[in-house]
Amino acid sequence: MLILVTGATGKVGRSLIAGLLDQPRFSQAQIRALCHNRLLEPCDRIDMVRGTIADRDVADAAMKSVTHVVHLATCKETPDAVMDITVKGLFWLLEAFRVSPSARQFILVGGDASVGHFFYRHDGPVTEKTPHRAYPGCYALSKVIEEVMLDQYAIQYGTNGCCLRAPWIMEKDDFKQTLSFGDDVFGGPDWKTFFAPAEARRYAEAGTVPLLRDADGRPLKRNFVHVSDLVSAILAAIDNPRAARQLFNVSMDRPVDYGEVASYLARTRGLGSVDVPSGFHSNWMDNSKAKYLLDWRPDYDLEKLIDSAWQYERQSNDPRVVFYPG
Repeated sequence: MLILVTGATGKVGRSLIAGLLDQPRFSQAQIRALCHNRLLEPCDRIDMVRGTIADRDVADAAMKSVTHVVHLATCKETPDAVMDITVKGLFWLLEAFRVSPSARQFILVGGDASVGHFFYRHDGPVTEKTPHRAYPGCYALSKVIEEVMLDQYAIQYGTNGCCLRAPWIMEKDDFKQTLSFGDDVFGGPDWKTFFAPAEARRYAEAGTVPLLRDADGRPLKRNFVHVSDLVSAILAAIDNPRAARQLFNVSMDRPVDYGEVASYLARTRGLGSVDVPSGFHSNWMDNSKAKYLLDWRPDYDLEKLIDSAWQYERQSNDPRVVFYPG
């Protein structure tokens, strides 16, 4: 077994490779890491290919003798690169995969941006049957194209593809930083922009928690997944016949409710909260298909997500780095 991991030096890639090296089921597997701007530490079971998947020669070299692909490489809101990397890059990998005599499985990690997550109203749980609905911008569009392309290759050529659709992926103190009123906020919304600068500074200094409300005025529900739970789902899908040509939602059992977050942090850490009205819509990803077919369960619930983020102590050699915008 030779497993190609694209986006190998990112948040999910590093955690996945650690899991592949540690889990007995993959003790005989070799790993090929496709790296672009950064490299991994050398390891006997890892060989590295460096370059961009936008280059067909790089994609072909990375695919040589590969049996399994876990495709993680992507772009965010970068219009000058997203079509070359996310769309054309996936196309080159799939082209190499479909003609390869060794290729057995192609796993794509997609995102809930393909169904619009909280930009659109959902009248029921978001399932694998929910229609694609990209929100404005190039990132969500690219996630739709990825899923459709993978599915069409199975229809056109009979390739064995599997898509694991993940919401916002958390690790370390990420979730704590998603709630920051300072310049160190991770992702969006950028809470300080909802308030006057002096007010936002007071909230930042006090550790105040934003209680985001949806378009109906209720505490917003938004989906998350911890990186370790996503990795466990990927490992469960690799070489699993029940994953063949399937799409799975991979998320926490319940979405994060910003009202419950505010209540828990007030009770456990004495932090205040402030309402933040929005036009966003609550949504709930249904992960039951992944549970049923992959025998997978997420380990993180709301309390564990919060506690682990607040207990994490970032060391000087572990700076917060966001490798792509968005």
